[in-house]
Amino acid sequence: MSARSVTITGATGLIGPRLVRELQGAGWEVTVLSRNPDGARAKLPGVEAFAWDLMSEPAPVAALEGRDGVVHLAGEPVAQRWSERAKRAIRESRVVGTGHLLDGLRAARQRPGVLVSSSAIGYYGPHGPEPLDEEAPPGADFLAEICVAWEDCAARAAELGMRVLRVRTGVVLDSAGGALEKMLPPFKLGIGGPVAGGRQYIPWVHAEDVVGMMTTALGDERWAGAVNATAPVPVTNGEFSKALGRALHRPALLPVPGFALRALYGEMAEIVTSGARVVPAKPLMLGYDFRHPDLDEALRSALSG
Repeated sequence: MSARSVTITGATGLIGPRLVRELQGAGWEVTVLSRNPDGARAKLPGVEAFAWDLMSEPAPVAALEGRDGVVHLAGEPVAQRWSERAKRAIRESRVVGTGHLLDGLRAARQRPGVLVSSSAIGYYGPHGPEPLDEEAPPGADFLAEICVAWEDCAARAAELGMRVLRVRTGVVLDSAGGALEKMLPPFKLGIGGPVAGGRQYIPWVHAEDVVGMMTTALGDERWAGAVNATAPVPVTNGEFSKALGRALHRPALLPVPGFALRALYGEMAEIVTSGARVVPAKPLMLGYDFRHPDLDEALRSALSG
């Protein structure tokens, strides 16, 4: 029996390298699409790499033809100050880029059977303490509008006969990047603490569980539609701060006012000062076995990686 094969976009980002290693370890043949294929090959040994500028051209058919699945992770980083130029890049890299991926898939004669497309819990917008499962309606702020457009574009792959999964990822715990990396410096100095009152929820998830869900979804026909890639028990910002302090053996008592973050990061500070209590109803219903369901253990794991 021939090896299963998958094509991944955005493979050199936060989640991609872990996903590539896990799939290769399970015997998958991995192809990646990158603006810099030589750099991708250097960072991800054993992959086949094709050049693709997601903003200007359809994805290359040769990188998609005959593969079993596609995982779409590419997109401009959200964790930056949101100038008008940055906001345009954040939106267009997701919406235009996904459209160009579909152009390549449409041109393939032997299409992959499944598209696993990244999205984010920003889909729901800011909320209070009420739990939000995958059936909750979208928000109306900048990130929510982007996620809706992003998901709508990815969902059109179903018109090509593909199973489509939209993975709404939470706050990923990985010390190599993302939100946790940005939190670490003040906490290591003992000057970290709750942000903007600390009552807003943080739907956290260990990077290995994002990878685990995506890997499971590639091979399990039951995984389709939207799924929340978050840990089973979301916590408040205050509870998260205390747990991070415990993991680092540092105090976590100094409150950070919301206006200070807004002065530093502008509109992007909304990611931290607001929150939503997102729960992974569908992964739990499908029997996904979380690798890191406990926050204290998950932080120790992430910080040791």
